[in-house]
Amino acid sequence: MSFEKVCPAAAMDVGTMAKFSLNGTNIVLYHLEEGFYATQRSCTHTFAPLEKGKIESGKVRCPLHRAEFDIKTGEVVKWANFPPGVQVLNIIRGEKCLQTYPTKIEDGMVYVDIV
Repeated sequence: MSFEKVCPAAAMDVGTMAKFSLNGTNIVLYHLEEGFYATQRSCTHTFAPLEKGKIESGKVRCPLHRAEFDIKTGEVVKWANFPPGVQVLNIIRGEKCLQTYPTKIEDGMVYVDIV
């Protein structure tokens, strides 16, 4: 594993997320009650930026078509469902999980392994 330094752990309050770029890989870092988690930045539906979405009960909801993903596992919780009619696009853009990345805290800093 090759962990990269992202930010001080104290810089992110619980319940927040922020985007970062590590060696050309765009990620979103989430600070949940249970700790820090990282996923790819783009929604797997139409590639909207997830950091503009919402965190609710351990899930991130895409700001564009409201797809929901489990932050810890990347699994699809609910596929795109807004606006009405987007289901036609879903025939082409089938459900796909988010890429997740391991995280660790060391000396007060958050590290993410993007390899």
